[in-house]
Amino acid sequence: MVVRNTAREIAVHLSYELSFTNQSADALMDQRLTESSFAGLAEEYALYQETPDKKQEEYIRRLVRGVAEHGAELDGYIAKYAKGWRFSRIPLVASAIMRVAMYEILYMPDIPTGAAINEAVEIAKKYETPETVKFINGILGSFARKELE
Repeated sequence: MVVRNTAREIAVHLSYELSFTNQSADALMDQRLTESSFAGLAEEYALYQETPDKKQEEYIRRLVRGVAEHGAELDGYIAKYAKGWRFSRIPLVASAIMRVAMYEILYMPDIPTGAAINEAVEIAKKYETPETVKFINGILGSFARKELE
């Protein structure tokens, strides 16, 4: 069974992919959340060994749809808390990770803020440099402290 942190990481991949496609979030997910798509990626990425069950797929779809719908708002928060960084300098994977975490924090009250931040940091460790991981953690921490007051 695909666990929530795996589903979250898949959502980050899809949110990242949205940066490069003209497809809608739903069209992209309809294409990617299939057994054949997962089978094609499973050899290269352990993350795709199992196709998500219905509950996990709903969670992924909710996250990716939310990130797509609230992208400008989420990017605004990233830019606001990225002290000394131009948004264009932030790696796209890092942006996708932060968008997913911020969406969870703002719009998914069933997800504890600490869990969203910790999971984002763990995902970032797989894809980013230690400096970028610290950057992500700092932005998400500042965001949570200031925006949830």
